[in-house]
Amino acid sequence: MQDKVVVVVGATGGIGSAVARRLAGEGATLVLAARDSSRLQALASELPATDVLCVPTDITDLQQVEELMQKAAGHFGQIDALVNAAGAGILKQWNKLEPADLDAMLDLNLKGSFYTCQAAANIMKDRKSGHICNVIGILGKHSMAMGTAYCASKFGAVGFSKCMADELRRYGIKFTLFYFGGVNSPFWDNVSLKVDRSKMLSTETAANAIMFALTSEPQAVPLEINIQPESHLFF
Repeated sequence: MQDKVVVVVGATGGIGSAVARRLAGEGATLVLAARDSSRLQALASELPATDVLCVPTDITDLQQVEELMQKAAGHFGQIDALVNAAGAGILKQWNKLEPADLDAMLDLNLKGSFYTCQAAANIMKDRKSGHICNVIGILGKHSMAMGTAYCASKFGAVGFSKCMADELRRYGIKFTLFYFGGVNSPFWDNVSLKVDRSKMLSTETAANAIMFALTSEPQAVPLEINIQPESHLFF
């Protein structure tokens, strides 16, 4: 990853921060994006990389997303990869969902993810090279009770990702979708469901999978990577 410029969105989350640490250890040049500026700076201070660009960004705001990508390209001259690790979950029974719940899931997990892919691809296509990694989660492939709004947002993210992959292949831009099962991260801190986090995947496992995709040989395109805890497999 030496000399590769990677934008990590959702960098202060469990998977995002693990990815940032893994990439920094491999010599990548990092652009870290999340909403909380102080947490971004705290993460950057832990990394061995000497030049880390922190850009506080709310990805539900298209203008902020476009500014993020422009700052990344302006500072480092290019964007080689995007890791979309931002996301949140609202898990409620279908008849308990409020309009605000659905809006929140679609704004962040669907529209926000699309905005980041669109803005990054607009820069990548000029160099005819790039790799976009979208952390979808297993509920973008399989439904689950209480997951009505969340699954809707994640199934939608899969749909636009595959469409964009088809359109952007001519520009040398690759997509990899990650269907992780339960990952022991702060995602679960505000979820009311009873879950055994000790049996979940670690954030390091997720980061290693993303690193595998990013470092695959140029002609190899890992389209989808599906990793689940043995305790709750989906088939």
